[in-house]
Amino acid sequence: MASLADNLISLLGPDRVSASDSDIATHSTDKWFASNPPQVVVHAESTEDVSKVLRYANEHRIPVTPQGSRVGYVGGCVPVNGGIALSVARMNRIKEITLEDGVAVVEPGVITGDLQNAVRKLGWFYPPDPASLKECSLGGNVATNAGGPRCLKYGVTRHYVLGLEAVLADGSIVKAGGRCHKNKTGFDLVGLMVGSEGMLGVVTEATLRLIPHPPMRAMISAGFNSFAEAANAVQRILSSGFLPSALEIADKFTLRAAREYLGESVTPQGDAHLLVEIDGQENSVRGEITMLSKLVRELGCICLQEAMGDSACEAFWKLRREFSYSLRNTGLIKLNEDIVVPRGRLVDLVDFAEKLQAQHGFPVACFGHAGDGNIHVNIMVPTMDDPVIRERAEQALDQLFRQVIAWNGAITGEHGVGIAKKRWWQEAVSPAAHETHLRLKSALDPNGILNPGKFLG
Repeated sequence: MASLADNLISLLGPDRVSASDSDIATHSTDKWFASNPPQVVVHAESTEDVSKVLRYANEHRIPVTPQGSRVGYVGGCVPVNGGIALSVARMNRIKEITLEDGVAVVEPGVITGDLQNAVRKLGWFYPPDPASLKECSLGGNVATNAGGPRCLKYGVTRHYVLGLEAVLADGSIVKAGGRCHKNKTGFDLVGLMVGSEGMLGVVTEATLRLIPHPPMRAMISAGFNSFAEAANAVQRILSSGFLPSALEIADKFTLRAAREYLGESVTPQGDAHLLVEIDGQENSVRGEITMLSKLVRELGCICLQEAMGDSACEAFWKLRREFSYSLRNTGLIKLNEDIVVPRGRLVDLVDFAEKLQAQHGFPVACFGHAGDGNIHVNIMVPTMDDPVIRERAEQALDQLFRQVIAWNGAITGEHGVGIAKKRWWQEAVSPAAHETHLRLKSALDPNGILNPGKFLG
């Protein structure tokens, strides 16, 4: 009897199917710690490849786990049930950039930063900017509705997806939306697919909205003695009429890790850090940054630096993007939870994180997008292989997520649910919302082949 790999080779050719040990290992996991091997890896190179694979898998009830760059933090592309790991990484063409229409048409394997760079050279802008933009793929961004620091002003991935081509579980190819910036023709199938985490279909093409690039940007980097003072500054900045393009905050453990990893000279003083970016026309930006700096100084910051223009601002962003690497440099495993709380709960969240640290003995680092309440709470553990330590970590996570839910927060702002947050899923949504998800899944994937084992089972 022919193996699964043999059958897929007959269907697609030998250059697109692999069962090598290295390929299987590579496609068994993402950036989370969970891992499970697929039986075979398919490297799709076209929509037709994806359609053939899904049609075959559906007929034979074979699990299929769609994968892009595999840099997610929730185990979303771990092949929990084995079967086929369907990689779209080779589908990496920017097919079109048409400035007259304000759109780019891309395949799902295009790296987010590559698209940003391509349109920036033309004076245009694709704003969504996950921290992993140099390695994450646009297909993965669509699957998780990825965000990033610029969400406060510019929104998340969903706000930039005008149209999609997706392959459903039975191999049928659906096109939704288009290249118009307004479109109310039927149900919002684009919105249904964005954020669906590979459980409703496999996106094979996206038409993305572009906007003119602001000609100037400026930033301030401010240190505070306490997180409460920095959180108060967040509220005062917004209530004073400013709408920053980014408004980032970091706590004392994050800053201490950065000082050890990067050095004292490049890390702001204090036990809290605020990073504020504004953009627009040059004259207005110069005036706003002066007023903003004056306001932040009046709010009690202990140090403040200004940056004007792309290169100076990028130096500030380099520090922010190094926070994750600084935490990894501690030698601990970073359980990165992208929870969201109402913005007025920022201080409560950090106070709660310190209580978790005292109770369970694990350092807890908090940093992230203060402007929209999406804070990355990182529980730092020495290992997840020791059953005793893992149980303590799981207890801490249970407490964190249940508190977030009690505050009317969200268990994920941009990473998705995957398997990492699966056990809190039904607590986070109403029974009717859960049932609606199941009905949609059953309608589009009746045999349950697409990304099984994640939060819908």
